[in-house]
Amino acid sequence: MIRRLVHISDLHFGREQPELLEPLRQAIDAEQADLVAVTGDLTQRARRRQFRQARAFLDGLAAPWICVPGNHDVPLDKLWDRWFRPFKRYREIVSSDLTPVHEDAELLVVGLNTVDPFSWQRGKIRGRALRDACQRFAERDGVKVVLAHHPFQQSPETKKSLMRNAHSALTRLSDCGAQLVLSGHLHRWLAEPFLTEERESNLLQVHVGTGLSSRLRGQENDFAVLTLDPGAVEVRRMVAESGRFVCRSKDAYVQGPTGWQRV
Repeated sequence: MIRRLVHISDLHFGREQPELLEPLRQAIDAEQADLVAVTGDLTQRARRRQFRQARAFLDGLAAPWICVPGNHDVPLDKLWDRWFRPFKRYREIVSSDLTPVHEDAELLVVGLNTVDPFSWQRGKIRGRALRDACQRFAERDGVKVVLAHHPFQQSPETKKSLMRNAHSALTRLSDCGAQLVLSGHLHRWLAEPFLTEERESNLLQVHVGTGLSSRLRGQENDFAVLTLDPGAVEVRRMVAESGRFVCRSKDAYVQGPTGWQRV
C-alpha cells in the first residue's frame, strides 16, 4: 500500500514568519499525509515559549507527526542546562523520546538524535542509536526511512562541518536496509541518491529548507511531500509563493539492483 509522508524542518519559532503559519498548515493538511516527519530546529533559542508555539502548531495538523531535535533545540546561553540537561525543555514540551519510531504494516520511520550539546552546530551519530535503528531495519520489509536533523552528506562549499561519523553511518544504514534519509539543518533543498565512490548507494537523501523561518540563505521556504511505495518514491518540493505553498518540482526515483535511479 502506498504511503504519503510530509517532511518539514527548521521551523525556528522565535524567528518564524507569522504570515506563513496558516498557509503552511493548510498546505500540509491538503496532502492528507499518513505522517508528518519533522527534522529538528523547532525553535530559535530553545525557549519554553518557542517550544510551546511549535508544539501547538504540530498538534494543529490533521496528520500524526514524528519529530527529532535539532541543534537550536538545546539552550545556547544557559551553559548549565546545555551541559547537564540539554534536552530538558524539548522532552517536557515536545516529546520525551529523542529517537522516536513510527511503524505500521508498510512503513518504518526511525528517528536519530544527531545533536551534540558540546558543539554548537556540528552533529554526531551515536553508536547505540545506530545499532538499534539497523536492527529494526534488518528485521522487516516495507519502506524504511531515517530521520535526522543533520545531513549525512553535503556539498564542498557548505560552510558548516559535516557531522562526525557520517560516512561510516551511511554505509551501515545502507547495509542494514534503510532506503531514505530525511534531514534539514542547512536550509537548502536537495533530493538525490547519496553519492559514493566505492559503490552505488541504496540510500536516497531528501533534505528540505525551512518551513517558516526568515533565515532563508538564498532559497525559499519549503517542505517536501513524499509518495512512498516499496522500491519507488515520488518527491515534490512545495515552495512558499505569494502567501501560499505551491509545487515547484516533482521527481520520481526507483530502486534497482545498482541503487536509486531518477525516472
